[in-house]
Amino acid sequence: MKITAIETKVCHARMRNWIFVKIITDQPGLWGWGEATLEWHTRSVVGAIEDLSQLLIGEDPRRIEYLWQMMYRQHFWHGNGVVRGTAISGIDIALWDILGKIHGVPCHELWGGRVRDYIRLYCHLGGGKMEDFYETRRDDAKRFGELAQKAVEDGFTAFKSMAVPETAPLEGLQPVHYAEACVAAMREAVGDSIDIMVDCHARPSPRMGMLFAKALEPYGLYFFEEPCWPETMEDIALIQRSVRTPIASGERLTGIHAFRDMLEKRAVSVIQPDITHCGGLSEVRKIAALADAYRVSVAPHNPQGPVSTAASIEFGFSAPSYIICESVHNDVAWRQDVVQEGFVVEEKGRIVKPNALPGLGIEINEKEVSKHPFQQEVLQRSFYKDGSVGDW
Repeated sequence: MKITAIETKVCHARMRNWIFVKIITDQPGLWGWGEATLEWHTRSVVGAIEDLSQLLIGEDPRRIEYLWQMMYRQHFWHGNGVVRGTAISGIDIALWDILGKIHGVPCHELWGGRVRDYIRLYCHLGGGKMEDFYETRRDDAKRFGELAQKAVEDGFTAFKSMAVPETAPLEGLQPVHYAEACVAAMREAVGDSIDIMVDCHARPSPRMGMLFAKALEPYGLYFFEEPCWPETMEDIALIQRSVRTPIASGERLTGIHAFRDMLEKRAVSVIQPDITHCGGLSEVRKIAALADAYRVSVAPHNPQGPVSTAASIEFGFSAPSYIICESVHNDVAWRQDVVQEGFVVEEKGRIVKPNALPGLGIEINEKEVSKHPFQQEVLQRSFYKDGSVGDW
């Protein structure tokens, strides 16, 4: 059995171009789907996949770890940068899809079988609609409460918000009071039985991140995400030690070595590897095993397309430390038109029952994908009041 071609299918979904990876074999009807979506880097990733394909054409797709090692280690530069890491991830996901199909079982059966009966999903406020999640006005705390109520009405028992504004390295109380007002509005709207997460997007400096974390501590957040840059890991660890709120981070890390450093520093209660960036299903399983040694939970970053979601769910059914799956359901109206999914989502509680189909249990409708060709992603820029460049 040999790999005969590796193709990319780009599908424009407003904020992102989904990059679907299709690996074709010499066995009739046997192919696998992966995803390598990286917003604002679409051309780079497609090119990286083309470069890596030279290593894989003619190889046996069942030798997944061998092929992963080749992609990561060959030609001098290791695959721990985000562009090449994303390319490796998309290919690796597709290889696992193929292996599941060869053996006629879902991917989670390849990794020791199910460790849970269902997986809980959480949503973004607005369901992933860019304007609601990223562009709610700074002075509109009431809107956060309304969107929180809508998430609960849609069946979710957990949701994530961007309640921390873009913040200069040091500011006064205004942004802190704003974040507190937004979270208070959400908590008042949904009560104590719903889990609320706040994503800082690593916007604050370490000191401002600490101020936000302490101000929001009374609201019982499920977790507080990326309070400052991952490059300042020691400061994330300091925030973790200073508040009761579980701190989460890791979506910008690629490879097990970066997560080793985060775990050794006891920086977080929750790691958030992105399966489409960190090295694919092969690497995220190693990362999760390492997290098990530290009793740290896993909640993958997953705001991308439907293949990423299917991979996150298959991984979740096999990983003991997995706690919840990020989901996007309202970013584009035609999201479900491009994919057939083997798993079932129960609307009440938004829980996922296991996929029974082989591999990832999905099929991409290439005809529908072709209706949404590449477009440059919506440009996002952030500046502070004085005109200096900020973190988006």
